[in-house]
Amino acid sequence: MSRGPFDFGIKFETLRRLSAVFIDFVVLLAIGMDANRNYDHYVEGHSTKIDEALGNTQWRERWKEVGIRRSDFRQFLASEFSMSMESLGYLRKPLDRMKLVRSVDRNLPLYYLALFSRNGMAFRFWVDVLKCSTDQTAFWH
Repeated sequence: MSRGPFDFGIKFETLRRLSAVFIDFVVLLAIGMDANRNYDHYVEGHSTKIDEALGNTQWRERWKEVGIRRSDFRQFLASEFSMSMESLGYLRKPLDRMKLVRSVDRNLPLYYLALFSRNGMAFRFWVDVLKCSTDQTAFWH
C-alpha cells in the first residue's frame, strides 16, 4: 500500500519518542478512506498497521466491545488515537475538537487534523484556526 494523505500509516512510536521533548503535534489522521477500504483486513485480519498507528494492540477488543456500526470505525480510530496521545501526557482531544476534512467531489470524510498539546493555551489558538477553516480539501481553487 502506498503512503500518503489517504493512508493511516503513522507510527505512534515515532510520536512517543518525540514526546520526550516538550513539543506539540498537529497530526493528520488519514483514516477516512483507509479505514473504510481496509476495514475487514484491519479488524478481522492480522495486520499490525493500526496497532502501530495507535501504539496498542487492545483496540480490536474495545471495538468489538463497543459494538457500533462499521460506519463509525473512523471516529473510533480517531478517539483511540487521542487516548494514546493522552497516555503520553497530552490533553484529552475529543472528536468535536478535531477538524474533519472531506473530499470535494463526493463530500466523503478523508481525514482529521488534530492538535495535541500539554498546554491548554495551544487550544485557544487552535479554536481560532478552526473558525477560519472549511471542511473541503480544495486548497488550490
